[in-house]
Amino acid sequence: MTVTSEQRFGEFVAVRVHEGQEHVAELVLDRPKAMNAVSTDMARSIAAACAALAADPGVRVAVLTSSHERAFCVGADLKERNSFTDAELLRQRPTARAAYTGVLELPMPTIAAVHGFALGGGFELALSCDLIVADRTAVVGLPEVSVGVIPGGGGTQLLPRRIGAARAAELVFSARRVEGAEALGLGLVDELVEAGQDRTAALALAGRIAANSPVGLRAAKRALRLGHGLDLRAGLEVEDAAWRSVAFSGDRAEGVAAFNEKRKPNWPGE
Repeated sequence: MTVTSEQRFGEFVAVRVHEGQEHVAELVLDRPKAMNAVSTDMARSIAAACAALAADPGVRVAVLTSSHERAFCVGADLKERNSFTDAELLRQRPTARAAYTGVLELPMPTIAAVHGFALGGGFELALSCDLIVADRTAVVGLPEVSVGVIPGGGGTQLLPRRIGAARAAELVFSARRVEGAEALGLGLVDELVEAGQDRTAALALAGRIAANSPVGLRAAKRALRLGHGLDLRAGLEVEDAAWRSVAFSGDRAEGVAAFNEKRKPNWPGE
């Protein structure tokens, strides 16, 4: 794919748009010398890139990828952490959290393209996305208790929502790593593709999603996220509020007109 535009956020993060996929943004983790270990600087860059994406109404889908051949992201930069005093670690915590919540709170659908190691905070970045496409080299897990901490980038909350409380507890407590085929079977990832095809498959899926109404996509994501865990009656109220936000939109009018006129919609995005 030809890159038509690229914006750098610090040294370690890029946002790219490709020819023919102008409504899909690729958020690239680009710290290959450290297998994308998330340092303080990289965390700031992830948060800044997410803020820019969230503010861009032209982006309908975001795909989180890695520039490293053998890893998606190996988690927090433990070499950096080892140099911290307790006070420095405490001060760094909001910066680290902002990276994960930045991905989690993106208003458009998000897809993680995972290959190789996605461990600890790396897997939490993937879990913060709506969908995870992995290739057969993927190795995922939350090994934090093996180094004396806990998953702190959303893992203890996102993993049970994805696979259930007991399975999540086993993975968190054992700190074990899970390879591609088992990860698919457990629901840790949503699609498993051949080695080296995760990014291609994720971008293709993003293209199919991006063909739909940007207003509808964001409202649907809102309803899915806000309604999760609520009782049915409360969840249906969340859904109704999301429906009302799109029912009188330009996208709804265009979608109905295009259907009746048997043509492709030209979404106004409002």
